[in-house]
Amino acid sequence: MGTKTKSLTHDTIMKALDWSYDKAINGGIPGMDTAIELAENYSNKRGTLIENANSLIRWQNTKSATSGFLSGLGGVIVMPVAIPANITSVILVQMRMVAAIAHMGGHDLKSDEVRTFVYACLAGNGAKDILKNSGIQIGKKLAISGIKKIPGEVIKKINQAVGFRLLTKFGEKGVINLGKMVPIAGGLIGGTVDAVSTNTIGNVARKIFIEDATKKSFDDNEPIIIDMK
Repeated sequence: MGTKTKSLTHDTIMKALDWSYDKAINGGIPGMDTAIELAENYSNKRGTLIENANSLIRWQNTKSATSGFLSGLGGVIVMPVAIPANITSVILVQMRMVAAIAHMGGHDLKSDEVRTFVYACLAGNGAKDILKNSGIQIGKKLAISGIKKIPGEVIKKINQAVGFRLLTKFGEKGVINLGKMVPIAGGLIGGTVDAVSTNTIGNVARKIFIEDATKKSFDDNEPIIIDMK
C-alpha cells in the first residue's frame, strides 16, 4: 500500500521550523540533547571557540550521515505538523546544530531576532541573498548587539524568504535531496542527512554567529552589516 504524500506549503514549512526550533531549544525528543546542552559540551573542550565550533560541525556531519541517527528520533513521527517526517527530521537535526553554534557565540536563543538568523542559516549559501534582499548590508561584521537592532518588519521578511527557499528546496528535490530513506519497525523513518548541505549550513552559522559576531560591537549609529565572504 502506497504512502500518502503530504503537500508542502509555505505555512507548513514555517510550522516545521517553529516546531523544530522549540524542540531544539527546549528538548522533548528522546535521546537528543538540546542545542544549549550540545553547545556547552563543545564549549568545554580544549581549543578556541572557532575550533570547537568546527569540531561540532564535523561531529554533526558524521553523526547525521548514519542511518541510525534519524531513526532514533521517535518523537518526530508524532509531531503536530502536516509535513513529511523525513523532511522535518532533517530540519530538526540541522536546526539544533545552528542553534548550538549561536549559543556558543553568546547569542540568546530566546530572542526572536536570533531565531530568525538561525532559520536563515538553514538556507545555506542562500542565506547571503536572503539577508541582502531583506535590506541587511553585506561587507563588514555583525555584532551580538547588532542583531537586536534589526526591525520587526525585516525579521518578518527574512522569515518569509527562508520559508520560500526551503519550500523550493524540499518541494522540488524532496527525498532525493535527503539521502537514502529506510523504513523501519514501528513506521518510523530512518535515513541520512546530506552531509555536504549540513557542512555548508554549519559553516554559514559559524560565520554569522561566531566569526563576525565576536568582533567589535557597532556604534549606535553604525549600520548593521554582515560579512558573508
